[in-house]
Amino acid sequence: MPVFGELRAFVRASLLDPADEPGTASRRRWIVTGVTLVAGAVTLGWSLSIRPGDPLFYPATIGVAVVWLVGAFASGPLRLGHGRTRTGGASRALLQGVILGGLLLAVFLAGALLVGRLPWLRGPVDLLLAHAGYGALPIVAAITALNGVAEELFFRGAVFAALTRWRVAVSTVVYAVATMPSGVPLLVFAAVALGVVTGLQRRATGGVSGPIATHLTWSLGMLFALPWALDVGS
Repeated sequence: MPVFGELRAFVRASLLDPADEPGTASRRRWIVTGVTLVAGAVTLGWSLSIRPGDPLFYPATIGVAVVWLVGAFASGPLRLGHGRTRTGGASRALLQGVILGGLLLAVFLAGALLVGRLPWLRGPVDLLLAHAGYGALPIVAAITALNGVAEELFFRGAVFAALTRWRVAVSTVVYAVATMPSGVPLLVFAAVALGVVTGLQRRATGGVSGPIATHLTWSLGMLFALPWALDVGS
């Protein structure tokens, strides 16, 4: 099969062909999801308003992850799902997630080369990255990974399952709105881009394992490579 045929088959298997999944949600799921969204957005906005170097930042960031995790598991059952290979076989969707996360990372790093030349965009990003400079990198990476898993369990787990129509679009909008209190425009843009990719993957796999792999690949890659890309672009 030609290269473009292989790529088309991969995109179709990992993102486009929807999996069979129930289209109803319980009242409990709706209530818990709504309350968690408000609490999570407020907590996220507060954590990102903390000045770089303040030791409160990391407990606050962990607190955001805890809010998402509690809301996700309290809302009802979550599904891991499974992927489909290009030939129609079953897979865990983890490798697909790593590939998709790597592709998304490449796009963002390419964009960072431009952002590095625009002070009005780079300023908020530098402030966000400054938090990472005040802690041991392994600890920062662990917290980043924890938040990535928590966000996927909630937004592609609980929120997605609470919807009956327009699941990819609505869950992406909800994810982006939840990041707005951060006051970082590029973080909101990242939520939209990541939300679309992981939302499509959630619909295609019927669960959260693939989206978690995508999110972790992207977020950890951004943590380590984004400062370099910004400096190269400046």
